[in-house]
Amino acid sequence: MSNSTDDHPDPGLSAIMSERRQLINLAYRLLGSLADAEDVVQETYVRWYAMSRQQQEDIVSPGGWLTTVASRICLDLLGSARARRERYVGEWIPEPLPGRTEWVSGTPADPADRVTLDESVNMAFLVVLESMTPAERVTFVLHDVFRYTFVEVAEIVGRTPAACRQLASSARRRIRASEGPSAASATPAAQRAGIVRAFKQAWEAKDIDALIGLLAPDASATGDGGGRVSAELRPVVGAEQIARFYADRAGAAFDMTILETTVNGQPGLMAQVDGVTMSVLAFDIAGDRIQRIWAVLNPDKLRPWTAN
Repeated sequence: MSNSTDDHPDPGLSAIMSERRQLINLAYRLLGSLADAEDVVQETYVRWYAMSRQQQEDIVSPGGWLTTVASRICLDLLGSARARRERYVGEWIPEPLPGRTEWVSGTPADPADRVTLDESVNMAFLVVLESMTPAERVTFVLHDVFRYTFVEVAEIVGRTPAACRQLASSARRRIRASEGPSAASATPAAQRAGIVRAFKQAWEAKDIDALIGLLAPDASATGDGGGRVSAELRPVVGAEQIARFYADRAGAAFDMTILETTVNGQPGLMAQVDGVTMSVLAFDIAGDRIQRIWAVLNPDKLRPWTAN
C-alpha cells in the first residue's frame, strides 16, 4: 500500500498500519457490525493513500488523523443506519463476536484485525449504544471508552466541547437507565458461565420448569433473522413464555447441537445443525437470573462463526 514514487519503502507505513487495531476496535463499538467496521477502516486507509507523500508528511499526528476520519465516516453511517434499521425485518441486534480462539471462517490473519473483548463490547452494552443518537454514541465511545478529551472529541464530531460534554452525559443516563451493563458486570464470570450452562442443559432437555427457574420473571428474548431466516419479529417477554418458546424450538430441531462458547467476551451459546452455525445467543445476567437473551440468526452476521 505504499504511496512512494520510487523504490524506497514508505517510512510511515508501519506506523500507519499499527493503528489498524485501534480503528477496528473503535469502528465496531460505534457501528455494532464487524463487517461495517472493516469497510470503514478500509475506506479510511484509502483516503490516507489518496494523499500525496507531502500531504501525509504535513500531518503531525497520522494516528489522530486516521481516528478522526474513521469516526466521521462512522458518524455518517450511523445517520443512514437509523433509516435502514427502520426498514429492517424484525429486531436488529449487533453482530456477535467469537472469542479469540473460536473464529471459524473469516479468521483475522493479523491480531490487529481482532476486536478487544472487554466490557465495552458485551452485548448488553452494545444494545444500549444502539438506543443513542449518532452524536451521543460517537461522543460517548470516544470520550468514555477511548479516553479522548472533549476538546479532541469536539474537533472530530464538529460540536463544541460543552455540547460534547452534554452528549456524553445524556449517553451515560441512557446506560444507567438500562441497568444492563452494570448488572452484567455485577455477576462473577464463573457464575454467569454456570447459569448459561444450566440454560443449555434445560434447553436440551426441553425442561420448561428448569428454564423458568433460570429466567427473571420479566425477562425478554430477542431474535434477529433479518428477514433471511425465520425469527420472532418482536421480543418474547416473560419467563414462562420464553421457556416454552425455547422448549418448542428444541423439539422442532432433532439434529440441533448446542455448544457453550464466548460471545462478545461473555458466556454464550451457539446452536448448530450438521456443523453449520444457525444461531448465536448472548445473555444479560443479573444475580442468578437471566434478564435478556439475544439470539442472532441472520446468516450475514454469523460469518466468523460458520465454516465455508
